[in-house]
Amino acid sequence: MIVCAGKSEQFDFAHPIGIGLIESAVNLTRICELGKPDHIVFVGTAGSYGEKEIFDIIESRVAANVEQSFFEGKSYSPIDNVISSVEEVSRETREAESNSLDSVGLKPKRWSKATRVGGETIVNSSNYITTNKEIWKDYTAQNIHLENMEFFAVMKVAQMFGIPVAGIFIVTNYCDENAHEDFKKNHAEAMNRLSAYVKARAEAK
Repeated sequence: MIVCAGKSEQFDFAHPIGIGLIESAVNLTRICELGKPDHIVFVGTAGSYGEKEIFDIIESRVAANVEQSFFEGKSYSPIDNVISSVEEVSRETREAESNSLDSVGLKPKRWSKATRVGGETIVNSSNYITTNKEIWKDYTAQNIHLENMEFFAVMKVAQMFGIPVAGIFIVTNYCDENAHEDFKKNHAEAMNRLSAYVKARAEAK
């Protein structure tokens, strides 16, 4: 099953589940309770913490829920703030096999940049959009390169139901003072590119 946030981000092949951590968690839980899917793939847009470029398409199976205050030593969390659906395997096996999206029903047409160099790009989720480029280095130092409002919630729900899960993201903006304007400017083109990419991947399986 392919899911998306909905509203301004809708695809003819995806079920909308709502915007942000709460709506997406509640609605995806309802869907899974009515009929547990074999797999979940979330598709959507993302902001970049600097290294990923506009219109880059990245796949990931690791999500984080980390706020800026955590890096500043002004907060902590008693719960896990990173979720991964990647099995614990050797680095060699991981680089060769585990970054594939075969396990969630999509056969890769090509590898992402992150996959080619080994390891997964971590996607951070929050109900707030980062607009401060000064903190990018704190995220990228932990291999957190993207920001998407729903992915951590999607990962958590999938984990609870024991469902294989992954995400496919396209970068619309950098997480800086121009984030919202750049998002609006690039959104339509990003949606077209992401839609074409996902359909090509599905056809190739």
